[in-house]
Amino acid sequence: MLTIGYIGNGKSTNRYHLPFSLNRENLKVKTIYARNPDKGEWEKAPGVLYTDELETLMNDEEIQLIVICTHIDSHYAYAKMALDHGKNVLVEKPFMPTKEAAVSIFQYAKEKNLVLQCYQNRRYDSDFLTTKKVIESGKLGDLLEVEMHYDYYRPETPNSVTHYSKNNSYLYGHGVHTIDQVLAYFGEPEYIHYDVRQLLGSGRMNDYFDLDFYYSSLKVSVKSSFFRLKARPSFVVYGKKGVFVKQTQDRQEEHLKLFYLPKGHADFGIDLPEHYGTLTYLDDAGQYHEEKVVSEKGDYARVYDDMYQAIVQGKDKTIEDEETIAVMEIIENGIEGCS
Repeated sequence: MLTIGYIGNGKSTNRYHLPFSLNRENLKVKTIYARNPDKGEWEKAPGVLYTDELETLMNDEEIQLIVICTHIDSHYAYAKMALDHGKNVLVEKPFMPTKEAAVSIFQYAKEKNLVLQCYQNRRYDSDFLTTKKVIESGKLGDLLEVEMHYDYYRPETPNSVTHYSKNNSYLYGHGVHTIDQVLAYFGEPEYIHYDVRQLLGSGRMNDYFDLDFYYSSLKVSVKSSFFRLKARPSFVVYGKKGVFVKQTQDRQEEHLKLFYLPKGHADFGIDLPEHYGTLTYLDDAGQYHEEKVVSEKGDYARVYDDMYQAIVQGKDKTIEDEETIAVMEIIENGIEGCS
């Protein structure tokens, strides 16, 4: 059993963590700390202690893992405090305010012989897992180009922001999803071209980015905007023998927003046939094929499975420190020039 405590009782904890950590028999959520635990908009989880005393969380010897779901400005301080109390730590993304802070806190965790990891749940998105399956089938042939899009039509968000803040920028808040997917599967590139914009002008929110990752014979593009009335395909993969297009994103977030939770719903996050991607290719005999690809099942709880295996079973972490540090460096470099 892995016993867990949370710092923060907002959207992150209640939408993206508790539905999964409360749905594993080998996990026990014991305590949630918040400054005003009785004033939250979320329904309290049964059997969980809610407290406004941080010491209650930190000094509980039964709690092995503390999950930090607060604003990025407090991530370093809370992570260090948890490590000082002998706790393993899982930190929401973006992991730390800077690459320097990420390097420092990872080194501190190693000195304490404790597990510290970033919550990169998007590695377990259905569209990402399905695209990996198609690439590994070999039907596309040698890869030439990959396009990854993470689009919204939410103009009210950047329109409501009247000053620039690095930590609240679109690249920091959303680039961490797709950038981590790129590094996790393709590794570090030879170089990166950055196109990061403030479409509403200087002094406003960064609301658009287009990053091109160049490898020896492959380009991977990550693009995202708040002003896409119709979203571009989630993934488009071009190879020498074919192309794969996955139009729709993973559906876990869609279901979570509707409070259609994984517990009790076997179809949670599952793609329907209309969501399946299309694979078009020529086989070795030159015959043309076009077929739907049944989507892989996404499951954000797999991050907690990883943490259980690392903490309780002593296995290597799935999300490596160097990958998280590289993501921090990339978003820091990308945000240069915005003001």
